[in-house]
Amino acid sequence: MATVGVLDYGIGNIGSVMNAISHLGHTPQRVRTPQELETTWALVVPGQGAMGCAMAALTATGLATGIRQHLHQQKPYLGICLGYQLLLDTSQEDGGTPGLGVVAGEVVPFDRALDKVPQMGWNHVMPHGHPDTWGYLTHSPYPADAYFAHSYYVVPHRPELVLATTTHGVSFASAIAVDRMLGCQFHPEKSGPWGLALIDHWIRCHET
Repeated sequence: MATVGVLDYGIGNIGSVMNAISHLGHTPQRVRTPQELETTWALVVPGQGAMGCAMAALTATGLATGIRQHLHQQKPYLGICLGYQLLLDTSQEDGGTPGLGVVAGEVVPFDRALDKVPQMGWNHVMPHGHPDTWGYLTHSPYPADAYFAHSYYVVPHRPELVLATTTHGVSFASAIAVDRMLGCQFHPEKSGPWGLALIDHWIRCHET
């Protein structure tokens, strides 16, 4: 079984992610510094909260640079909720916040006139594109239900990166994948057996 790094940068509760990884038989390891990140082969970045606070914390600690380097080296990365949104060029949250700039695109707010904001609770996750491209999603039949908690969503500039979509007033990219990076707007660690299987499948795909 694998040892998997979980980024602890003071934003949100990482306990549920740590517990999920342990439940699956793997070993979670907290990553708090750029030095610890350098020796981490696979990284999970959970998150809840605001983009501005998150980027400020990552930048101040040097972890923003470390994450970019981790991804540049094509090491496995799983971004959950805010950890997914951080990958984008920019977010409209907090008056406009630059992200890590790893994925071209932006993070935009839901239109409150179209549906309830924030989206809290269970919603369908539908694979996008041809089944041969589903990759990490091949472990389960669809549509699947996953747990969401967010007011903003990702708009990637490259539609071929979109792995799954969900509808909440508008259809949005609820998961993207490129190389060894997976971003999920939903919380797989809170999405029952299906979500746990997704995490386990992501780890086993890259386990060394």
